[in-house]
Amino acid sequence: LSPRAGTCYQQAKQVLHAAVPDRLQGRERETGILRQFLREHVLGRRPGSLYVSGAPGTGKTACLSRVLLDCKDELAGSRTVVLNCMALGSPQSVFPALAQHLGLPVATGRERIRSLEKHLTAQGPMVLLVLDELDQLESKGQDVLYTLFEWPRLPSSRLVLVGLANALDLTDRSLARLRALPAGSPRLLHFPPYTKEQLTRILQERLGQVAGDPVLDSAALQFCARKVSAVSGDARKALDVCRRAVEVVELEVRGQTLLKPLPRGES
Repeated sequence: LSPRAGTCYQQAKQVLHAAVPDRLQGRERETGILRQFLREHVLGRRPGSLYVSGAPGTGKTACLSRVLLDCKDELAGSRTVVLNCMALGSPQSVFPALAQHLGLPVATGRERIRSLEKHLTAQGPMVLLVLDELDQLESKGQDVLYTLFEWPRLPSSRLVLVGLANALDLTDRSLARLRALPAGSPRLLHFPPYTKEQLTRILQERLGQVAGDPVLDSAALQFCARKVSAVSGDARKALDVCRRAVEVVELEVRGQTLLKPLPRGES
């Protein structure tokens, strides 16, 4: 790191935040599959379901958010509901949350599910339901997950369901009964951990947005990418490590500037 004016450190910390970038490095294949799935099912008015798996920080939510932003105009004629299941009080809470988003009157128990089924099989625009942290809906007998994944298969359904979770085997473990039905299982899309090369490109692209000399040395980026890819392949962890490195040096430089001039010739 080079001791430069404080603004470059602020910029570096900003670009290293885990926001959704314009283009996701190393996720071109997955982005293409997601976009194709939405076009085929939502625009093609074909109900269906997709299960997206992958460890934390492998880009599942970021990728889907990017695709939803890119396809905003195309999807304008349909209804999109995004729910983070981590924010729900219990697995059953997904039903009132969905009813509220769809503007349906409050109902309880079986009536709540019946009114949702009636709504989702009536005439109208396609409904895209995105459930992030889907594994939070696992319950005794898996009745909540079965209900949700069976909805796209109801006669004249207009639901397209996309579920995201960490576990690769959630559908095998929790939705085994669906496999016995014709076209019952959801389509699967797995996000593998990021490789060292992909993590290096992600960090380089982010820091390339900061004007002037590189804030972080190329060898340091590669070292960080190698360590993170060996443990988890989690891009958020790599961004976090680099952000902390910037903070440490920023404090050192600030201390040097306030307390004493730098020795001659030392950067």
